[in-house]
Amino acid sequence: MFALLRLSVIGFVVLTVIYFCLSLYSRSVRRGKLETEWEQSGLEGDREAWIDQGLRDYDGSLRRKLIWGVYIIPVTVVICMIYFMNFH
Repeated sequence: MFALLRLSVIGFVVLTVIYFCLSLYSRSVRRGKLETEWEQSGLEGDREAWIDQGLRDYDGSLRRKLIWGVYIIPVTVVICMIYFMNFH
């Protein structure tokens, strides 16, 4: 039982670090694309406000939600492995 608890805690910490790194990377890539789009389109007005609005739109996007798969997929795989190894 202690081994499962240790696996769960260490796994949660590792997955959290991966999630935050992936989230920050994805957000920086989106910001870069918005900056490039601003420069190529030759838009007028407040550049930072436009980029902030684009990042707010990104926060509600499907891509942002798919990053939660960092938690869901590994946990599901481990649970399935434990189940099939012990009960089949």
